Amino acid sequence: MLKFAANISLLYNEYGFLDRFQAAAQDGFKGVECLFPYAWPASELAVRLRDNGLTQALFNGPPGREDAGERGLACLPGREAEFREGIERALEYAEALSCPRIHVMAGLAPADGDRAHLRETYVHNLAWAAEAAAKGGRDVMIEPINTRDIPGYFLNRQADAHAVIDEVGAPNLKVQMDLYHCQIVEGDLEMRIRQYLPTGRVGHMQIAGVPARHEPDLGEINYPHLFRVLEELGYDGWIGCEYRPANGTRAGLGWLHAAERAVSRG
Repeated sequence: MLKFAANISLLYNEYGFLDRFQAAAQDGFKGVECLFPYAWPASELAVRLRDNGLTQALFNGPPGREDAGERGLACLPGREAEFREGIERALEYAEALSCPRIHVMAGLAPADGDRAHLRETYVHNLAWAAEAAAKGGRDVMIEPINTRDIPGYFLNRQADAHAVIDEVGAPNLKVQMDLYHCQIVEGDLEMRIRQYLPTGRVGHMQIAGVPARHEPDLGEINYPHLFRVLEELGYDGWIGCEYRPANGTRAGLGWLHAAERAVSRG
């Protein structure tokens, strides 16, 4: 049975952040994910999760200097100490929230950077992060992101993410397969899913409509078909709903109710 987690950084913006947990639970979500939880005490977030019977499925590690537009530090030479501090903070939150995985953002590749050196730094930092996360039984996610939304992002393709995982060799380093980004960069989504899901290296999935990143039933992707493929392949992880509602969160949840009815009939 497919499990959907509301991304409460993007969904339920009709409410203050702390009230979004209750809103998601009221609409039937059993899990939530978010981008960056660090503006709120972990203890307060833990109470919201507990009181609403929710699982924290995922959140991102610190992005670096948000005011400078940074999107992670993992590939940036010379920022290793700052990267490690951020991962340690993320793991503290993961412990408090009983969250089994964190997304470690690769970062923006400097225009004049040597890509081989950036990749070497990326691999080294991910190996450290995976080892640190393993002590608490947690997984580290890496996510290929399209360069239309984030120009210059270092990791863009599924094959590159899996190659990095091969090189690091840590069993708790996995791919966060966002079908929105994958469609924009590569397409051929069913075959990508069939190629990579059986490897056991896909630890989390995310969805949104293409091209506008609205609800999954708006745009060019046939998500009902892809949901059937995921069920066929036995995917039992979370599917993060990381989209921007076109006209209010609840008004756009018809796709979710249709998916739930299809599962119940299945």
